[in-house]
Amino acid sequence: MIDTARLRLRQWRDTDLEPFARMNADARVMEHFPAPLDRAASDTLAARLRAEIAERGYGLWAVELRHTGEFIGFTGLRSPAVPLPIGPCVEIGWRLAVGHWGRGHASEAARAALAYGFATLGLDEIVSFTALPNVRSQAVMQRIGMTHRGEMFEHPSVAPGHPLRPHCLYRLTRRQWKAGQAE
Repeated sequence: MIDTARLRLRQWRDTDLEPFARMNADARVMEHFPAPLDRAASDTLAARLRAEIAERGYGLWAVELRHTGEFIGFTGLRSPAVPLPIGPCVEIGWRLAVGHWGRGHASEAARAALAYGFATLGLDEIVSFTALPNVRSQAVMQRIGMTHRGEMFEHPSVAPGHPLRPHCLYRLTRRQWKAGQAE
């Protein structure tokens, strides 16, 4: 479990499944993914994320508001589930319910996940990537200190020719992260 000023990153609970399914069915949340998820697919994803945390001690943690315990999405670190042309790597990712956009929650949770990755796991680099049209996630990547050096790739899980197949890649090294902590 990781606490920030407003958030808690933790292992998944059964009570997260319904709000997670609502979030994954929301067309706004899933705009930059090939399709929203139905309840079965959402539950399968949550089970996989829970198992990865149990196995490794980290992953895409459930995120809740500390003062209410409300589940608001996920943030964390993982090795991509499919082989990518940029791999092997550890990526940071997030997905939050629309009602929690624009409040700094994604950046706050992501900074905590970066700190865990660099300070606790001793990673040398963490990457993040998204479909080109996803400027909101790219803005989070920039706010947490990641840089885009023009690197792009075609995501193999997205059909050829699909407008979401081209992805941009952001990177952050441990050295860059430490320098940012000293500021």
